[in-house]
Amino acid sequence: MKWVKDRSGRFPERPHYDPEELDETCEEIISHFLRRRRGHVQYPVVTEDLTLLIEEFAEDLDAYADLSAEGPDVEGVTEFIPGRRPRVRISKEISGHPGLENRFRTTLSHEFGHVRFHDFMYQMRDGESLFTTTATDVNAKCNRTSIIGASQQDWMEWQAGYVCGAILMPRHPLQEAVRSYRTAGGLGSAVLDVGSAEGAALIREIAERFAVSREAARVRLLKLNLLAEGGHVGSGLFA
Repeated sequence: MKWVKDRSGRFPERPHYDPEELDETCEEIISHFLRRRRGHVQYPVVTEDLTLLIEEFAEDLDAYADLSAEGPDVEGVTEFIPGRRPRVRISKEISGHPGLENRFRTTLSHEFGHVRFHDFMYQMRDGESLFTTTATDVNAKCNRTSIIGASQQDWMEWQAGYVCGAILMPRHPLQEAVRSYRTAGGLGSAVLDVGSAEGAALIREIAERFAVSREAARVRLLKLNLLAEGGHVGSGLFA
């Protein structure tokens, strides 16, 4: 991690994480947690484990919150409290809906990204807060679009979105799943195009194996260059 100028105005400086750093840290976090809790690492990560993971880092998790007053389509909120651990609220509209289990899991993992990678900026250091008096937004309000596919211009949401994918679909287990799929299908070594029939089938396979939506699987595969888009062929498969 390194510090760079924060052009969003939230902070004088903000942390920049290389994707490889986030992948390594998140895989270590979730694998260590699963070994400690269950004695082994197995995917998909069950929803109960995601809630317990957040509760280890947060002061409170309200998984059935009324977020109607937070703005349109807000599905998760992380409240940063200087001197205390953050509070997390998840909309009852998704947590209470049996058909939205994967969406609920994705939102939990996204909010964990805020809790684990952003809370320290709102805490006290040497008697002074890391945020400026102009940084009045101490809540991360996350709607469906930002949870999975936020622009890098919104660095907090982009980082939390990346963490979401890295927790639910850690890099090495995901790479192994892609290898197995390609070997079973005799697909050779070329990276599949996201728009091809084989690419679509791979997305379905990963979504099912890791219990995520197809959109979340597609975004994660593209970010790790395990699928190609627009003629770009990545090298993430054997990294």
